[in-house]
Amino acid sequence: MTKGVNLISSGFSLIDKRWGGIYRGGSYLLIGPRKSGRTLLALQFALESAKASEVCLYFTNMRPKDLMIQAASLNFDIQSYMNQNLLIVVRIAPPNEIYEVPNPDDFLIEYLNDIITVVNEYRPSRIIFDELTPYIGFSNLHLLRDAYLHTLETIEDKNITSLFVVGEPATQKAQQIVDILTESVTANIFLKKNTEKFGGQFYGGSVVISPNVGHTEGQFSADYIIEPYKGVAVEYPPLKNMDQTMGVNTGSNSSSGSIESHKQIIMPKIGFKRADEEISFSNIYSYDDFQLILNNQIALFKSTGQTFNLISFRLDPTAAVKGLLTLSQLKNAVSRSIAKRDKVCEYENRIIVLIVRSSPKNSADLIANMKSFLPSVDPSYLKAIAEYILIYDLEVNENFANSNAMLEILVSEQGARAHISLSDINWA
Repeated sequence: MTKGVNLISSGFSLIDKRWGGIYRGGSYLLIGPRKSGRTLLALQFALESAKASEVCLYFTNMRPKDLMIQAASLNFDIQSYMNQNLLIVVRIAPPNEIYEVPNPDDFLIEYLNDIITVVNEYRPSRIIFDELTPYIGFSNLHLLRDAYLHTLETIEDKNITSLFVVGEPATQKAQQIVDILTESVTANIFLKKNTEKFGGQFYGGSVVISPNVGHTEGQFSADYIIEPYKGVAVEYPPLKNMDQTMGVNTGSNSSSGSIESHKQIIMPKIGFKRADEEISFSNIYSYDDFQLILNNQIALFKSTGQTFNLISFRLDPTAAVKGLLTLSQLKNAVSRSIAKRDKVCEYENRIIVLIVRSSPKNSADLIANMKSFLPSVDPSYLKAIAEYILIYDLEVNENFANSNAMLEILVSEQGARAHISLSDINWA
């Protein structure tokens, strides 16, 4: 670190008391098993940013409502800070289509590059990625190292402080992947939760903070608990340092000793699967989740020019009254007709689809494929139902600042009038 680098509060007492905080522009890796307090600690990091009136970009795999509930346990009003544009939550979809691409590693590199794209759009002071595990299952570890370092260095060059969260490795390959991450960052935070339960719940565990660069105070460990309204909190006074408590030689500030000594503690589990074990994921999202995904797509469009479409399917209530089609049946037909990368949500009497890659063919294929998944494929039924299904195809452009601007067009009265029936396009 250069002389001009200063320390800022992390929101975690062990780091703030023992190291004096984290380096502005530094990169930190948080490793731990599920339900060890990883997300709570990441939210504490975000809360410190918000309290300092700094913009924090929070990438998450979680549903927004779940994230809000987690934050509420810290008395952290996410919505309030989002309204002030101090907290920007970006939900990242899992890389489900990785099994369909010829080069999965190149596909994963796109995800890492997208971090930079969104960072360039919002220009935050801090970023959090909770969690990175599904996006680092590279086959070529040299390629992973290069891509990860490129991401880190690009972020650090902008003086942005970053926290990446990964899970516990359970295989040798997963351990090799995590080793690459741990040796590339400014410092690592290892969480090991207690194996014993009290009242059916886990209550904390042990934490190790281990520097690679700077933080010359060295490594420290402590027991921690999950404390209501405080999150991850140090329970007992931290042990003096790791060379006295675990016999680790920290001599220089290199990572080799510290990481090796904790391989038996941290075993992050990487969520990749063989192609023959592929799991099917639902592409149907709540309206709130859909808005977050749409905001991410708009940011990507403004940075890269990659266009996308929103298609609204509005069902005339008369269809249900006549016993021809319900909204649930229409949603089922639409969701089974889209590509795996596309997204669906239900809003009032509409089914809205995000076509991630804009193309007239993609839109036409969706509308044509729907026929196979409706209650009947009989031509007379399709002709009867066509007049009650109305569509509106909207392509993104520079005039749309956010998801609300696009969705308002689809759900407004003016948008309702702009829908055309499938019978008007000779669909049946």
